[in-house]
Amino acid sequence: MAVVPASLSGQDVGSFAYLTIKDRIPQILTKVIDTLHRHKSEFFEKHGEEGVEAEKKAISLLSKLRNELQTDKPIIPLVEKFVDTDIWNQYLEYQQSLLNESDGKSRWFYSPWLFVECYMYRRIHEAIIQSPPIDYFDVFKESKEQNFCESQESVIALCTHLQQLIKTIEDLDENQLKDEFFKLLQISLWGNKCDLSLSGGESSSQKTDVLNSLEDLKPFILLNDMEHLWSLLSNCKKTREKASVTRVYIVLDNSGFELVTDLILANFLLSSELATEVHFYGKTIPWFVSDTTIHDFNWLIEQVKHGNHKWMSKCGADWEEFVKMGKWVYHDHIFWTLPHEYCAMPQVAPDLYAELQKAHLILFKGDLNYRKLTGDRKWEFSVPFHQALNGFHPAPLCTIRTLKAEIQVGLKPGQGEQLMASEPCWWTSGKYGIFQYDGPL
Repeated sequence: MAVVPASLSGQDVGSFAYLTIKDRIPQILTKVIDTLHRHKSEFFEKHGEEGVEAEKKAISLLSKLRNELQTDKPIIPLVEKFVDTDIWNQYLEYQQSLLNESDGKSRWFYSPWLFVECYMYRRIHEAIIQSPPIDYFDVFKESKEQNFCESQESVIALCTHLQQLIKTIEDLDENQLKDEFFKLLQISLWGNKCDLSLSGGESSSQKTDVLNSLEDLKPFILLNDMEHLWSLLSNCKKTREKASVTRVYIVLDNSGFELVTDLILANFLLSSELATEVHFYGKTIPWFVSDTTIHDFNWLIEQVKHGNHKWMSKCGADWEEFVKMGKWVYHDHIFWTLPHEYCAMPQVAPDLYAELQKAHLILFKGDLNYRKLTGDRKWEFSVPFHQALNGFHPAPLCTIRTLKAEIQVGLKPGQGEQLMASEPCWWTSGKYGIFQYDGPL
């Protein structure tokens, strides 16, 4: 195995990792504390004094966490027993074993950025589960739901487009079908801009009609492997026996508007017969502010179904039916909220890796998935994607992300350097996007 480069970390003053740990993460913690404060009366109504005491305890634990981070204290083991506690603490020991620090302790600014950012969200969850009877509370639920509610017009436009498309789908020739597939892939890409962890939890809803912006946005797609996806799935469709299946897996990112774009794409995959089953992978616990949980998935389908527009509610009713029929299947697995890069999956979560091997195609949405796929390391821009995956090849896969972290591989020689010279923030602003494929051509 070739030597892999060093991890991105907060050691590099001025880097995106540094600014995330210094500014964005404390800002998110402050918002979480504020959210708990605002629900104090609700906790009292539901649980009486016990609820108020629990809220105080959670806030105290989160304030302690914020102080540890801001003063670069050692990273401490998790204490509350949960399904993943031992794995987390083993990983913390492993990180400490790699350090040259005199006290042998992992610290916020000196440990890998991927690890400390995941650890922060896991500690938020620990503070909540240590505070019964409010241990069920999702501190990010409000902002996720607000993101969806503020994107209504865009959601209606997409649902209308999809329903009109489905009416004529059987009359489309192969090229027309391919064009529609590419259109919905791009909508799913630009939907990934709606990321609440990037905005520190502030509103990031979709208020413009993304459908009408696709042509203008095309120059900002730095890597475009959509043709590979079409050729793979259309080939599956042509060679499929009557009773056999084509499974597409979508490893989800954000709830709210982005999830709508993913479900629109998944609906099209079934209607066009490019897939016979779509499997969605979400998070078991609230994660990175806006990541999708089973509650978010079900809530959103319900909201769309009860939307005050006929095509919107038609989509919601169809989606509910797909779930009932097993054509859409939602899964979660604790691995998605561990700090490990994905090349460790065969060892850490062999059951999940075996599951992913059943896919004909896996779509990985968003930045966190990209960071975990590539190990969140200081790769050269032109390193091949296949190499950066470091042995993670369960099935043909494609990453669909708008760039919001200082990592990008697979570019043409000189392309990254050229962008860096003209736009220093090109890889963190969400302005550029990629469809990056790994698999047989």
